Amino acid sequence: MVKKLVMAQKRGETRALCLGVAMVVCAVITYYVLVTTLLPLYQKSVWTQESKCHLIETNIRDQEELKGKKVPQYPCLWVNVSAAGSWAVLYHTEDTRDQNQQCSYIPGSLDNYQMARADVEKVRANFQEQQVFYCFSAPPGNETSVLFRRLYGPQTLLFSLFWPTFLLTGGLLIIAMVKSNQYLSILAAQK
Repeated sequence: MVKKLVMAQKRGETRALCLGVAMVVCAVITYYVLVTTLLPLYQKSVWTQESKCHLIETNIRDQEELKGKKVPQYPCLWVNVSAAGSWAVLYHTEDTRDQNQQCSYIPGSLDNYQMARADVEKVRANFQEQQVFYCFSAPPGNETSVLFRRLYGPQTLLFSLFWPTFLLTGGLLIIAMVKSNQYLSILAAQK
């Protein structure tokens, strides 16, 4: 009976150690992926200065003149603001600025024109309701563009590192508990 109990304990300890090591390995792999993908984007982001933006005007753009004909496109919102005492164009995120510099906000789904238009009108109404809001600007030299929300800010970085840290801590805790249990059982067997 004692031999079966000892064998069951060893199997349980082995499984717990494997779980702890697997958790630590997964956390290390996740850290590596985050450091190689998210950290460079965070470091490249120049939108660090937070300032107050005052709404000047909003305009919905949904048609473009092309050789005398109006060509329907996706609707987008154009927002002009006053930030740090100068006129600027507000972009929703860094990606919005990279996708189309003529749009401040591009709706998420462009498949259905009516739904995209409704989404743009909803965002426009929110801006008109809240005339003063916080925005992010680049260091001096690029005052013509500001961001409403940073994709790669410190909160994003901390939130991304939370779960791997939790996984690493849990794995190390499991390994420490198994090893301390083994040490205590060796001490008890010696007495």
